Amino acid sequence: MSIRHRRARLGLLAVSLSAAFSVQAAAPQVVHCGQVFDANSAKLLGEHSIVVREGRIADVQAGRIDAGSVAADAVAIDLSQHTCLPGLIDMHVHLGSQTSPAAYSEGFRMNPEDYALRSVGYAETTLKAGFTTVRDLGGLQTIALRNAINEGRLMGPRIYAAGKSIATTGGHADPRNGINRELAESLGWPGPEEGVVAGPYESRRAVRQRYKEGSDLIKITATGGVLSFAKSADNPQFMEDEIRSIVETARDYGYKVAAHAHGQEGMRRAVAAGVDSIEHGTYMDDEVFKLMREKGTWYVPTVSAGVYVSEKAREIGYYPEIIRPKAQRIGALIQATAGRAYAAGVKMAFGTDAGVFPHGDNAREFELLVEAGMPAHIALQSATKNAAELLGEWPQLGSLEAGKLADLVAVSGNPIENIGLMRDVQFVMKDGVVVKAP
Repeated sequence: MSIRHRRARLGLLAVSLSAAFSVQAAAPQVVHCGQVFDANSAKLLGEHSIVVREGRIADVQAGRIDAGSVAADAVAIDLSQHTCLPGLIDMHVHLGSQTSPAAYSEGFRMNPEDYALRSVGYAETTLKAGFTTVRDLGGLQTIALRNAINEGRLMGPRIYAAGKSIATTGGHADPRNGINRELAESLGWPGPEEGVVAGPYESRRAVRQRYKEGSDLIKITATGGVLSFAKSADNPQFMEDEIRSIVETARDYGYKVAAHAHGQEGMRRAVAAGVDSIEHGTYMDDEVFKLMREKGTWYVPTVSAGVYVSEKAREIGYYPEIIRPKAQRIGALIQATAGRAYAAGVKMAFGTDAGVFPHGDNAREFELLVEAGMPAHIALQSATKNAAELLGEWPQLGSLEAGKLADLVAVSGNPIENIGLMRDVQFVMKDGVVVKAP
């Protein structure tokens, strides 16, 4: 067993020993909402009552109903001064880490169990910000975090975990980038088992390793990245046959494939090869928009991360010098790209890249999308219905309808008139359990 895998197992143990978190309320609940956001129509529908039984929505009725008419022991939850929405979904987070000037040196000092324990706090913060479901796109320890949350041991969002991102040799997400040769050789050159590939055959092996580790989906880094210790942020880093090999193998295991991509050519290859979503998409152009519409490819813009890194790049010392020019150039462009993609009719789902900025600030993305030209009601739909569809979980998540999981959040006021209210979620229910209340 490699040193990396031994450390990873210690990380799993650290998470599993954390304090237990109770699941599912025993008595039925009746939630009285002053307004409800209908994710299907992207409209507010006025006063409604939502009946919750055993972690699922049992009924949704217009007006206010008496809890006693549902069951003698039914619990009434008064949100009559609030707007209720489906639990929010962030399609691009990294719960295993969080930005700081020390992030690049911590990798030489910290162990996987240290990162795992930090992620417990990040998960709780994310849930209390109203994000009841997330897609984590990189980090082996997040699989253990997902399991602990599912088992009721920890408080956190429902996690769909990609595990280790798949990269090419020297590409974005190659774990040996930026370290000297002696250290790299002592650790061993990474291969498909650690998510680093060269050629279609190794690409298949990498997907199968992610299945072995328990991932829920596959993430590839189709181009260079802003925060990797390398010069280019946007060069293509996979050949199209390598991506196609990944996509075809992923389909055998029921996986969707998310592609980190900034550069136009890398995006074109990824979309042509059949990936399900493009993440970031900085240099999307009309050719890519057209190809994405033809293929039905989703776009997850992560505007929050782009704006944040461009801001921090102006602070000397926050990022290494090789990264600062990329962060200033690339980060500032993503918001405009998101606006053009929406105008071009590309399917869009909400995602932030939380971890690149502090966890819990995910809802800033709503304001940035609206500034980019997306109407507020569509921005809300992107974090509910659209995100659930990209996950493949629309039958379970993304709307307040009978039969779906009882994930519900509430804000005070009308978020369509004031999208900034989404940064102050006052009520959070996940699986019928109230984890935050006014």
